[in-house]
Amino acid sequence: MSKKKLSVKLGPLTLPNPILTASGTFGYAKEIAGLYDLSRLGGIIPKTITLAPRPGNKPPRTVEVTAGLLNAIGLDNDGADEFLAKKLPWLRGTGAPIIVSFAAKKIDECALFAEKFNAADGIAALELNISCPNVSGGVDFGTDPALCEKIVSEMKKYCRLPLCVKLSPNVTAIAEIAKAAEAGGADIISAINTLYGLAVDWRRRIPRIGNGYAGYSGPAVKPVALRCVSQIYRAVKIPVIGIGGIECAEDVMEFLVAGASAVEVGTANFYRPDAPIRILDELPRLLDEAGVSSAADLVGTLKFS
Repeated sequence: MSKKKLSVKLGPLTLPNPILTASGTFGYAKEIAGLYDLSRLGGIIPKTITLAPRPGNKPPRTVEVTAGLLNAIGLDNDGADEFLAKKLPWLRGTGAPIIVSFAAKKIDECALFAEKFNAADGIAALELNISCPNVSGGVDFGTDPALCEKIVSEMKKYCRLPLCVKLSPNVTAIAEIAKAAEAGGADIISAINTLYGLAVDWRRRIPRIGNGYAGYSGPAVKPVALRCVSQIYRAVKIPVIGIGGIECAEDVMEFLVAGASAVEVGTANFYRPDAPIRILDELPRLLDEAGVSSAADLVGTLKFS
């Protein structure tokens, strides 16, 4: 299957293929650079940055659990200025589209973020993270429709780049949050971020993560992610990027049928660093098996009886 048939259009954003890497699981891509040609990826989403540097949460920050991983990194990063000066120039050289993930603590940070991103070269789009469960205030904008719409509309007021909004599954009705993001002007929705979880050391009667509660990701969350993507697809008119438990091309096909136009590979990067490229290599065969000429032909074709 040709590269043209693998390309995907997400509103104002066109990507060479639907396989992206999820923020927080791919570092700043240098860690993976020696394993395969990064330019083949549909997009790279580096770890989330904040306006000012953040030290992150106290260790231990990760623990393996049944069928997945708990993490409470806490958005550890060097801040937006350091990212733009030191990390982005190298990322531009990968040849893959770069989608910058960022998190605002307050709505009035949006104008500052937009000013910095608008002046930078080599950014294809932004992913507004309003769904991190591991920081104070990290999910406030992602659990209240009114706040979600307000921060998205504020960001769109100043930002010239395509804006994707990353949603949390830790809500009663994710479709309502998605509709609020769309009303605020979001170009794309990505879902899901991690589920809120806990691992316990019963002998010492303490959590196994320094932060206590943490974000749960990995293969076990895929059914939840598929449900969320399906509900969002049916609630909004803007495209959806699916995230959650993706480790093979079959998983990608499920997300496409459920309503995702593209996917982000996350936790699989830790235990199979070449997972995104293995998926990309296998995807054309499965699209041929499905009898379609492009990934777009499958999007949202799930039938409920």
